[in-house]
Amino acid sequence: MTTPVSHSQILNPADFAPITQRADVHAISRPSQSYWQDAWARLKKNRRAIASLWLIVGLLAFALLGPWLWQIDPARQDIDQISQAPGADRSATIVAPYAPWDGTVAAEFAGGSGLRLAMVANSQAVRLHWDAVSGAAGFRLYRNIFAADNEMAFGLPIADFPNPAAGYYEDRLDLRPDTYYYTLVVQAADGTLTANYQTLAVPVNRVITLDEVRERELAPAEAALDIGDEVFLALHPLGTDYLGRDMLARLMAGAQVSLFIGIIAPFLYVLLGVVYGATAGFLGGRVDQLLMRFADFVVALPFLLFMILFQVVFGIGPGESGIVPMLIALVVLAWPSTARLVRGQILQIRQEAYISASRLLGARSSYLVWRHMIPNTMGVILVTLTFAVPSAIFTEAFLSFIGMGVAPPTASWGSMSNEGLARMLTHPHELIFPSLFISITVLAFNLLGDGLRDALDARMRSFE
Repeated sequence: MTTPVSHSQILNPADFAPITQRADVHAISRPSQSYWQDAWARLKKNRRAIASLWLIVGLLAFALLGPWLWQIDPARQDIDQISQAPGADRSATIVAPYAPWDGTVAAEFAGGSGLRLAMVANSQAVRLHWDAVSGAAGFRLYRNIFAADNEMAFGLPIADFPNPAAGYYEDRLDLRPDTYYYTLVVQAADGTLTANYQTLAVPVNRVITLDEVRERELAPAEAALDIGDEVFLALHPLGTDYLGRDMLARLMAGAQVSLFIGIIAPFLYVLLGVVYGATAGFLGGRVDQLLMRFADFVVALPFLLFMILFQVVFGIGPGESGIVPMLIALVVLAWPSTARLVRGQILQIRQEAYISASRLLGARSSYLVWRHMIPNTMGVILVTLTFAVPSAIFTEAFLSFIGMGVAPPTASWGSMSNEGLARMLTHPHELIFPSLFISITVLAFNLLGDGLRDALDARMRSFE
């Protein structure tokens, strides 16, 4: 018995037409990318890492290209602008050449009593005179950059006068544009100081002679200058240090030393650690154990002790820069951490199927290490190198700070910080600028290392 077929079950040729595939069903969400292309794409999304990368490029340009643009000798001293802060007044008034003083008081300063000026004070000389004091056995004159207080902190004693009569004194000791406080203290017959003293505040302005203007080329040769005219001294955008050396030029020179040590030393000891760790991990067994026990021994060695030993071996005396011993100490003692990381990666990779397949195809051990294992550990190596650079820079700064690294007059950020520490309260810019460069550099490399670690981690790859 046959079952009748309804018209709805009858097939027609249209039912056998191929199904049109929708374009959005199996579409690839993004183009195929290699491991490094994907890592770079994700690194670019990390704003902090990219900003740090550009900052590092800027620091390298500052160290390498800066001296070509700012052609100032970092060792040249400007004695008229010692410890000048950025933006300090650079003007100087032209005066007549210095002439010895015989104690004559200028007419406009005649009269008055006590300690007073004898002539207009400037950076060429400060001339004082005073009257006799009843009952005094003598006088002592002090100079300070701060006003005298009740504790009789008068400052630097600059002259003793055993004669109680009226006297005068000319001060020419390292005068700079500032306000100086001169204190004249009465001495008793036994030479002790009494509570009877007078203090005079003297504002000092910078002056220069016409011959010095011409000699230092502070004005065009054709300019008509005369006594009383104003000129401007050399420009120092970041100020000067305690010897009048340009801070910007010294920061550039210091960047060359600090970045050289901070990049070359990590590159060498990371390379040594990569070779050592790859060898230990690939060979395995007793050789691996022996090599890693030696690495543990190196870790236990004291860095400062070996730094001193290398300085003795290389004949580095007090006050000499120990750049070469510092590099050797870093390379010899800092590689075990990299070796451990690479060894762990190699031990994991050597168990992969593609390594076994390469062995079956006849690949040699050196080919397996350099063609497969090392490239697959490049992410770890790059991150390790990025974190090693700020560590080396900080080590150089620390050693130079304690006097065991780069020694003056060679500039480095660490040695400049050491020099600026003594003037931190009076001239803080000498400490702020080098320490700021150290902090920025270390922060930039650390942030870049964080970004590289995230970008090179295959487990964080996005397939959206």
